[in-house]
Amino acid sequence: MSKGKTLGFWILTALVVGNMVGSGIFMLPRSLAEAASPAGTVLAWSVTGFSVLMLALVFGNLALRKPELNGGPQIYAKELFPNSPALSLLSGFMSSWGYWIGNIAGFVAVITTFASYLSTFFPVMNSTQVLLSSGSFELTVGHSLNFVVCSLLLWGTHALALRGIEGAGRLNLIATATKVIGFALFIVIALFMFQSSTMGDFAGAHLDETGRSVSLLSQINGAAVVTLWAFIGVESATVFAARARRKKDVSRATMAGLGISLVLYVGISILTMGLLPREQLMQSQNPLVDAMTAVIGPVGGYLLAALGLISLIGSTIGWVLLSAEVPYEAAKQRVFLQPFRQENGRGMPKLSLWISNGIGQLLIFSTVSGSISQAFDFIIVVATLAYLVPYLIASVYQLKLTLTGEGYAAARERRIDGAVAVLATIYSAWVVYAGMGDWQTFLFGVLLLASGIVLYPLLRKQLRDTEVSGSRKVS
Repeated sequence: MSKGKTLGFWILTALVVGNMVGSGIFMLPRSLAEAASPAGTVLAWSVTGFSVLMLALVFGNLALRKPELNGGPQIYAKELFPNSPALSLLSGFMSSWGYWIGNIAGFVAVITTFASYLSTFFPVMNSTQVLLSSGSFELTVGHSLNFVVCSLLLWGTHALALRGIEGAGRLNLIATATKVIGFALFIVIALFMFQSSTMGDFAGAHLDETGRSVSLLSQINGAAVVTLWAFIGVESATVFAARARRKKDVSRATMAGLGISLVLYVGISILTMGLLPREQLMQSQNPLVDAMTAVIGPVGGYLLAALGLISLIGSTIGWVLLSAEVPYEAAKQRVFLQPFRQENGRGMPKLSLWISNGIGQLLIFSTVSGSISQAFDFIIVVATLAYLVPYLIASVYQLKLTLTGEGYAAARERRIDGAVAVLATIYSAWVVYAGMGDWQTFLFGVLLLASGIVLYPLLRKQLRDTEVSGSRKVS
């Protein structure tokens, strides 16, 4: 076994489930209650579940057919333009940048949700007592404590990650197994306590914040970005392909992780609607805790909050590892800034970890002003839109392979994989369109993606200097 290839099937599966079943499973019931009726929610899950299955098949197939391309779905961008080195480099860098920023926003969403659930045990974290004010800005005791807790979790995970990926991966596996068992118990309890009257009219009219009725199609569009957030991380095993013991474990872990996560997400988000009235669900900062408290009392709420904390610690580990791995692998593929290739003595991308978590710390400042739920809603839309570009790129690249026949011996395989790629491409483009509903947030996401262009000239200079240095050594 070569150095660094330490991740087996179960740890890879835990990374997929751990990253997918993170902040979303705790906060999505509230977000979906705002976006759609029960019927709209079920339809949105159906469309998203099927479409993400297509994306998972794309990721798994590319991992097998292009094993030399490691680091995530964004890495395929450079392969779309084999006859234009400049365009290949630009597309590879920009897609890697966007995917990296999306990952950082992802772990910030997980960390802010951790603070929200910790407040169940420490109500002072919701205190509105003002510490200081300046103009319209007010710093409260609750916001200050949330900021401190989020920062401690981030840098504690950072220290763990620097000690090596295998140990961090095992801890993530334990946390993931714990939460899968716990959420399965939640589903069983919710099935027995479910009240259809609490859910309300299944296909009834859904009103927006202004009181206007929203059509079913608009509800599905509105819930599309929200439900896709639940599946962000399905490509986690692909990102760590270079560290996998066997390449086939990457595709197997992707499909297994998707199946487990889909059952948990759909079961919990739908059943929660039958435990809490819609109005209460939309106002909840801790939907699952409030749901368990409503049906079995405070003890149930505390147990679920404890489960949430364990779950979110595991998810934080997975997301931080993922965020550091992306620019590290991209740099090794020569489409990202070369200093990101730096490793410590345990084979961990040390510079990538420091910079990723430094940016994450800046985003955590969003907890200083406004509620945790507001920060969560803003971050997931920005992060989801940042992910869609790499997803779209991977789907288009898969389609290109099926059209050219590269890597294929049987025509039947080409047709099947081509149909999968078409469906995955259509879905990625559709969610981008759906995300344009909130132009302010959408444009902020685009700005984050485009911001990487200022560093592109530095990458070109580094690559030229490397080539010149190599030429001198040869001569």
